[in-house]
Amino acid sequence: MRFFPLLLLFLLFACGSEPVSTENPVPATTNESFTDLLEEYYEMRLELYPLEATFIGDNRYNDQLPNSLTKEYKNQVAAFFQGSLDELNAFDRSSLNPTERVSYDVLKWECDINLEGLEFSTELLPLDQFNGFHLMIGQLASGQSAQPFVTIEDYDNWLARLESFNAMLDTAVVNMDRGIQAGYVLPQSLTDKLLPQLEAMTREPLEDHLYYGPVLAMSDEISPVDQNRIKADYGTMVTRLIDRFRRVAAYVNDEYRPASRTSSGISEIPDGAAYYNHLIKLYTTTNMTADEIHQLGLKEVARLTSEMEQVKAQVGFTGDLKQFFDEVRVKPELRPFTKPEEVIANFNAIHEKMKPQLAKLFDQTPKTSFEVRRTEAFREASASAEYNPGSQDGTRPGIFYVPIPDVETYNIFSDEDLFLHEAIPGHHYQVSLTQENEDLPDFRRSLWYSAYGEGWALYCESLGEELGLYDDPYQYFGMLSAEMHRAIRLVVDTGIHSKGWSREKAIQYSLDHEAESEASITAEIERYMAIPGQALSYKIGQLKISELRAKAETQMGDEFDIKEFHNLVLSPGCVPLAVLETMVVEWMEK
Repeated sequence: MRFFPLLLLFLLFACGSEPVSTENPVPATTNESFTDLLEEYYEMRLELYPLEATFIGDNRYNDQLPNSLTKEYKNQVAAFFQGSLDELNAFDRSSLNPTERVSYDVLKWECDINLEGLEFSTELLPLDQFNGFHLMIGQLASGQSAQPFVTIEDYDNWLARLESFNAMLDTAVVNMDRGIQAGYVLPQSLTDKLLPQLEAMTREPLEDHLYYGPVLAMSDEISPVDQNRIKADYGTMVTRLIDRFRRVAAYVNDEYRPASRTSSGISEIPDGAAYYNHLIKLYTTTNMTADEIHQLGLKEVARLTSEMEQVKAQVGFTGDLKQFFDEVRVKPELRPFTKPEEVIANFNAIHEKMKPQLAKLFDQTPKTSFEVRRTEAFREASASAEYNPGSQDGTRPGIFYVPIPDVETYNIFSDEDLFLHEAIPGHHYQVSLTQENEDLPDFRRSLWYSAYGEGWALYCESLGEELGLYDDPYQYFGMLSAEMHRAIRLVVDTGIHSKGWSREKAIQYSLDHEAESEASITAEIERYMAIPGQALSYKIGQLKISELRAKAETQMGDEFDIKEFHNLVLSPGCVPLAVLETMVVEWMEK
């Protein structure tokens, strides 16, 4: 999963863009006025979303963190997207060249979908265990993420950002209190997972605190005098933060938790059903209904169950499939590690194993470097494996984060599959090649469409045999399990948020159909509760990309080139599924 807990609030998504018409001649020249509009939009966007700028390696706004929980900020966002839409509507789409038409469609959808999203009171749910802004700020504070800590200016920039973060924590409490009055509150099970994250930020001594970490890693290039001043400033700031987190944690424990709801789905809050429909469109880039997705999920679960039965027979297991799940969950050979670094080493070994085969499927590879790292301790207990992109200039690597909360129970049966998805050729190829593609307008190089991005990564899981992996039946079963996991998401996400399913019913459905541990499944279900709709994007996107490949292989026969197909799919950056389909169809016809 390519995922930024807070940044998902900033990165925009697209849906149903109008395919480029091939019936009438279109200009091949560039419309300079349209190019200016795209550049203006991009620059204004970075000012409005400075964390996004930091993540792509643009350091101009590293001292800024607007309070996105306020009405004033919401009005700024509305004015930005409405103004951009008004300027866009002044252009005649038919006068643009094909590349510009794609950009037109993307920008129009961004404006429309974000203006639609502003109709909902999402600021009343500012914190949760998976997507709260405190998690992203904590990740940056570690000194191991996108926020640079090299120069004196870098350290001062972060102090300025933390001043704004302090204010956001206060606003979060105010908004959560408003949410209680409006019935706009978290499920109690999510509040229970949020509280330990807040309490972890209240611990002393100061020198061991996450937010003090960058001070301990100061470069010798900074003079002793400046180092002492920075240490003093950070000591003061972290002391204030500890006090602020204590107050927030006390509020959550004493007032918010008792008011949290017993229901699980987003449909139980005011306007929740409409909000979920909006999120389906946002994340899948389709107009599918919740019921259509639910039924598709049931169909995919049945298909994958049949394939799992075949693997069970292959390894000679004589019990039923649920018993085989239990066997896989606890099989000692699949839980071989005693040290977290062994988990990281195993992923690096998978990379080495597949390297000789990559050139058979890909002739374009990213310049951006890549690393596997353990997820930071403060968020590890509630985190999923995830990919964080490198910077656009290549100075910061792409990072595959692996949570290892308990190494002795860590199960490797799906590690090959997980590497293909999160790392190579999944998110690292897709994201890095997009960022490095200077032919794309700047604003499209940092976009994220979940159906395309997660769909590509899930499609990459199916490439394991072609890349020399899955020669162990348990690793192949891991691939089936991972695909089953995404199929189950179609069922349980729509079940929770549109059909009244409880958290417990969703957990049991997952336990009945996949081999993940109960602890892992519980964390996943609570993730779906925290970010409704996002989990739908994986399977919807994967099915479309797989369908397009099968169609091209059938129609083109011997002329089909898998490397050309992959180049085509990766070439436009993140695009809506309808745009991708149009591109593939035109390629086949040519």
